[in-house]
Amino acid sequence: MAAPVSQPPVSARASTRFLPRGIGALPESAPTSLRLSVGRRRRAASLEVKASGNVFGNYFQVATYGESHGGGVGCVISGCPPRIPLTEADMQVELDKDVRVKVELQPQERRLIHAKFLSGTHDGMTTGTPIHVFVPNTDQRGGDYSEMSKAYRPSHADATYDFKYGVRAVQGGGRSSARETIGRVAAGALAKKILKLKSGVEILAFVSKVHQVVLPEDAVDYETVTLEHIESNIVRCPDPEYAEKMIAAIDTVRVRGDSIGGVVTCIARNVPRGLGSPVFDKLEAELAKAMLSLPASKGFEIGSGFAGTDFTGSEHNDEFYMDEAGNVRTRTNRSGGVQGGISNGEIIYFKVAFKPTATIGKKQNTVSREHEDVELLARGRHDPCVVPRAVPMVESMAALVLMDQLMAHIAQCEMFPLNLALQEPIGSASSASELSPNLS
Repeated sequence: MAAPVSQPPVSARASTRFLPRGIGALPESAPTSLRLSVGRRRRAASLEVKASGNVFGNYFQVATYGESHGGGVGCVISGCPPRIPLTEADMQVELDKDVRVKVELQPQERRLIHAKFLSGTHDGMTTGTPIHVFVPNTDQRGGDYSEMSKAYRPSHADATYDFKYGVRAVQGGGRSSARETIGRVAAGALAKKILKLKSGVEILAFVSKVHQVVLPEDAVDYETVTLEHIESNIVRCPDPEYAEKMIAAIDTVRVRGDSIGGVVTCIARNVPRGLGSPVFDKLEAELAKAMLSLPASKGFEIGSGFAGTDFTGSEHNDEFYMDEAGNVRTRTNRSGGVQGGISNGEIIYFKVAFKPTATIGKKQNTVSREHEDVELLARGRHDPCVVPRAVPMVESMAALVLMDQLMAHIAQCEMFPLNLALQEPIGSASSASELSPNLS
């Protein structure tokens, strides 16, 4: 008598029925998330994983890649309009900002950044196809991280990467390294240029706090502050007196092998009205996500921020008025240029808080990867304060948000003729031709 043919469990037979052709039954040990991703109807069957977290934006998309001690880092930019003048030197202007501050605040640092286009441009113009920007890693010192391959750095991503993936690149922090942001800054340089060409948008960020040295709110005029003011010193504070105090604070902790944090303030001038969408895609929500994705960021506030809770409604409201040119304006700007999640044409301003650098040159108690209590003394090149280096990163992420929202707005709201009694067109060919194609 022939042995009975064994049948898979009912759940396995059911799951097999709806799987795409060529895929067998999912084992009972398969993760629930994977088994539940199988559709109940044949035409909806799919197996898809969306957990990468390496792509930013919907219309102007940027995917970054690479690790601090791998072969290199970079980005792929998709959705860039064609015929935008662009050279490697344009991006290099922004990338060199990081090198300048890092070398001056951390003299042992000599890792240079040289961007190279691998696709997406021809004869100095964008082609409309994906732009691949590559920056090779140089002067790597993997040996500096031998201790950190065995023990978790307190408040660093070492432990959580192990908890999530079960494996990690131990040299330099891998994807959690600030070197990952090179791709963001490169893409942000292009976004800045397009925003300037299209509607005259200008984005500037500066250091407004280092540890307990706080730049007074009225020390900087958001209407008139310039890049030259900000870049006049290595901490990127537009006030010379407070810049010296910040430099002194950083030097004090640097010689002790310690670190401190601070705050970056960012402003965006000439932002068109109408950017941002109600509910889940509010402009301030997109900015907050972008800023809190940066390494070491710990806080975000826009406009009056948390201080706004000290006001009454009558004190906090930004009253409207008609200016001499017939434009609707606000007398104050506690909203930070955004109301109802949509830009109102006033200056957008916000702040981003950055924690002290996690990797320091002082002995700390921690746990090894073998789950033993140990002491760790980190070696390598580490910033006593990341805040001055964060300035171009904040500017770049702001540019990526505004660029993405600009394209979304034009696609939805300028497809058909505007209601000119209430709306105004975004930029014009005449104004774009008057602007310099140079990033600087």
